[in-house]
Amino acid sequence: MKKATFDFSRFSLMIKCCFFILAALASSQTFAQTRGKVEVIKDPLLDTLIAKRFSLNGTTGTDAAGSSYGYRVQFFSGSNRKDAYNAQNRLQQQHPELRTYITYRDPNFKVKAGDFRTRLEAEKLVQDLRQSFTSIFIIPEKINLPKTDTNND
Repeated sequence: MKKATFDFSRFSLMIKCCFFILAALASSQTFAQTRGKVEVIKDPLLDTLIAKRFSLNGTTGTDAAGSSYGYRVQFFSGSNRKDAYNAQNRLQQQHPELRTYITYRDPNFKVKAGDFRTRLEAEKLVQDLRQSFTSIFIIPEKINLPKTDTNND
């Protein structure tokens, strides 16, 4: 009696053909997709509400608090709170018109001044403060926009 043998070469050929057919079918399905169209359905009063919000706040595209991105001048950084407040007082005596901000991020207090829209405006303040403070940096961050005067009296 003859022993039955299994032909591995035919089996591997049959597997390869199956994979080829599956790959061909899968690729034809991906090419059949077309670009869709997105339609946004919203209440028309939503646009009116957004416009009213901006008109009430007096802004035209910034957030409700009237802030935007600009520059501040950091003139003190240290771990002593008393030194930070002393530096803030020194600056306010020299430039009383500037707003100053103290922030604490462990372990340092940072004191910054001004709400400048351009780097050139901040650079002018740096030149004025160069004699009084040793380490001065211009920091890009979110600033408070200056109040606009609506009275033309």
